[in-house]
Amino acid sequence: MNAKAYIGPAAILEKKKKYIMPCLAHFYKDPQEFVKGSMQYLWDSNGKKYLDCYAGVSVMNCGHANPDIVGPATEQAKTLQHVCNIYLTENFVNLAERLAAVTPGTLQKSFFCSTGSEATEGALLLAEVARSNSEIIALRQGLHGRTKLGMSVTGLTMWRTAPTPVGGIHFAPNPYCYRCPLGKKPDTCDLACANAVEDLIKTATSGHPGAYIAETIQGNAGIVVPPKGYFQRVKEILDQYGTLLIIDEVQTGFARTGKMFGIEHYGVTPDIMCMAKALGNGFPISAFIAKPEIADTYTRPGASTLGGNPVSSTAGLAVLDYIETHDLAARAESLGKTLRAGLRRLQETHPVIGDVRGLGLMDGAEFIHADGSPAPELLDDVLEEMKDRGYIIGKNGVVRNVMAFQPPLVITEENLTQVLDELDCVLTAKKL
Repeated sequence: MNAKAYIGPAAILEKKKKYIMPCLAHFYKDPQEFVKGSMQYLWDSNGKKYLDCYAGVSVMNCGHANPDIVGPATEQAKTLQHVCNIYLTENFVNLAERLAAVTPGTLQKSFFCSTGSEATEGALLLAEVARSNSEIIALRQGLHGRTKLGMSVTGLTMWRTAPTPVGGIHFAPNPYCYRCPLGKKPDTCDLACANAVEDLIKTATSGHPGAYIAETIQGNAGIVVPPKGYFQRVKEILDQYGTLLIIDEVQTGFARTGKMFGIEHYGVTPDIMCMAKALGNGFPISAFIAKPEIADTYTRPGASTLGGNPVSSTAGLAVLDYIETHDLAARAESLGKTLRAGLRRLQETHPVIGDVRGLGLMDGAEFIHADGSPAPELLDDVLEEMKDRGYIIGKNGVVRNVMAFQPPLVITEENLTQVLDELDCVLTAKKL
């Protein structure tokens, strides 16, 4: 790889400062320029190889530059790249048929767009149309997109850019067992966070809000995994008040958690479900899918210029083929257990790790100080060192103190052993 072929990080940062809006930040004090990817690996402009443990935030589930996905999409681009979905093409209806087959319960009819933000926005619109009510219940510390409404239902301060959020939105306590917002303990709480949804409906809404929206696992909140029974209790409450359950699977979908969709761990079928990211494995495509009786209320004209275009739809079909052929869900379940077990072993000897949690290959290790308070500065230092050693790991959490593992699902057990061993070395050297 010829390093001289690339302008390098310094030049990129200079152009970024001049031509890109300052809202877009970047990881690392000393960032690199990525120029190549192959399955679970990345390379920078100097030819250095990295193990990717973040997958572009749960996007590259099938691996970087996977020929089984890039190949069909490339061939499609050579024949018919785009005509807009107001014209008839085959791939997007075939993909919709496949999604109806792999999504839980009676979810059947899809609307395709390009980003997760569009998908959640469309799902909330559909709920309002179906219920004739625009009130929304969301969760504290949730994240649902960059659009005006998506930001308004986002419960993380750092992402709520709009100075005047949309009204009619009410926030329920999130099921964050490690730092319970209600001060409860998991073994005695009787799902108080779920019961709070009913209190919210009774006291802060019209009594029949249109929708409740939640991520199956709150990714940006710090890999917050709801306890068993949480969504069952919530669904019982919502059904009592005629409120639709919207599940955001933008990060958790497509085998990430050990099942095709994260909500399957909870035995609940949402009324509407959003998906994006891994559906295209790097190609821009998203969708929201609904039960027929809800979807069929959406009759006024609606289209998405690039939604479900032939190339992205081809990629989506290839993704589903690859997930099923290689049983990535079972792979994620097995490797996720290995990863969490390794992180818990590190937790025993490194008190900086306060909690380990996750499902499948969506796992977090929360960094804390000796008094239990969040330690984002310690995490940043560790992530920088891990990057220098050739490992790309994410971070999230309300104050960005949770180390996030969301790797390509093609990662190997040997890879996980390597990253855990290196992490142990770094934590030991830093006396954490």
